[in-house]
Amino acid sequence: MSINHYLEVPEFPVEIEGRVRYSEVDRFGVAHNKHYFEWFEVGRTEYCRQKGISYKEIEERGYVLVVVEAFCRYRRPLRYDDRFLIQVACREAKPKKIVFAYQLLSLDRSTIIAQGYTVHVPVNSKAEVISLPDSILASLIS
Repeated sequence: MSINHYLEVPEFPVEIEGRVRYSEVDRFGVAHNKHYFEWFEVGRTEYCRQKGISYKEIEERGYVLVVVEAFCRYRRPLRYDDRFLIQVACREAKPKKIVFAYQLLSLDRSTIIAQGYTVHVPVNSKAEVISLPDSILASLIS
């Protein structure tokens, strides 16, 4: 499957606002690339919460969603104190594989700052791959 397959999302049902903090920039005031993945995580956590099943609840039920692949296409830099939108969609939800797609946009939605995705597999407390139950999958794609 191509990278673009995961980035082609018809709509992003969850959107939250972010802001670049001073601790997230380099000496030139530009956000470091690692923080984009942290912003993806913020969006993913909020996505689950808005879908009615928090990450905490998923883990309390015995499932840990381990990141096995992560991709980010950087299009425009973010700088200290910039505000931006984090958009998230669940691109794929199968018992042993969840894919989230992300888009960071300018507040006016005119500029794509970054696009990416993360692939997750559920594991138990022994780090063994297990299947997510239909109830969790239904929450994620609702």
